[in-house]
Amino acid sequence: MVLEVDGLSKTFKSRVKGSGFKGSLKNMFSPEYRSIEAVNDISFSVEEGEITAFIGPNGAGKSTTIKLITGILYPDEGRVSVLNMDPHKDRKKLAYRIGAVFGQKSQLWYHLPPSDSFDLLGSIYNLSAPEIKKRVAYLTQVFEIGPFLNQAVRKLSLGQRIRCEIAASLIHSPEILFLDEPTIGLDVVVKQRIRELITRINQDSKVTVFLTSHDTCDIEKICRRVIVINKGQMVWDGSVKQMKYSLLNKRIINVRLEEPVALNMKGVELLKEKGCSAKLEVDLTVTSMKKVMSALVTRHNISDISISTMPMDEVISSIYEGGV
Repeated sequence: MVLEVDGLSKTFKSRVKGSGFKGSLKNMFSPEYRSIEAVNDISFSVEEGEITAFIGPNGAGKSTTIKLITGILYPDEGRVSVLNMDPHKDRKKLAYRIGAVFGQKSQLWYHLPPSDSFDLLGSIYNLSAPEIKKRVAYLTQVFEIGPFLNQAVRKLSLGQRIRCEIAASLIHSPEILFLDEPTIGLDVVVKQRIRELITRINQDSKVTVFLTSHDTCDIEKICRRVIVINKGQMVWDGSVKQMKYSLLNKRIINVRLEEPVALNMKGVELLKEKGCSAKLEVDLTVTSMKKVMSALVTRHNISDISISTMPMDEVISSIYEGGV
């Protein structure tokens, strides 16, 4: 295991603001605090080469957990092991073996070209000049950043900058890469390209990827495993396939008929109807797909039909809301 988390907990104290002038004055000299349990007894492990999605609603405890894993914060309880190191005791040593792209915090110097930032970062990680040159050449080829490698970062598009950000985080050949919302704000085409690049780096270099994202396509396209955290607690840990097929026992049927749909069955809800086309939701806890399909075939002449699982964002939303 490259990452092990056991019984991790972290609580913050937040000052309570007094109401009114007297309340504020009293609070100034006798402040009151309330405890906020950001992370509450979570445990999981990640194997080498995994691409794991670590997701949850805003305020769930994702950022706090990552800061605990990378040694930025110290836990109140529990144990963390990253590459067989304690991130809090060996933070400097660990920094040479992990990479990170966190939110909007850039590693690139705004007024300098990415090539200069790459050279500087390579020196910070004690790479020799030939090593830096070789590594930059490889990352330039993989991320296709050659055409704008020598342009000032401020002149790059968001998609170009993100590609350079990820390349910069890989300059020292880290074994684990932490990515925080790598595709936020990007258009569909650029998002897909970033996903392809992350997958390629994982396959070529066996880099373990720990990804946080609110984009369900990021999770579906590049991750096999999902860890869901909500209100500081883990509520799901399993494969993407399990999440889609097991958590919500519902299926969507899109059907085109030669006449308007006429199907009145328990567990089947008509979501949308337009002419002779219909969209049905089937609750598998009430009825079976076999019964529904049999009824459709018996009562209608079917021109076209497709069956799918619930959309990923609905599955995740249901988890956040405690529906599963």
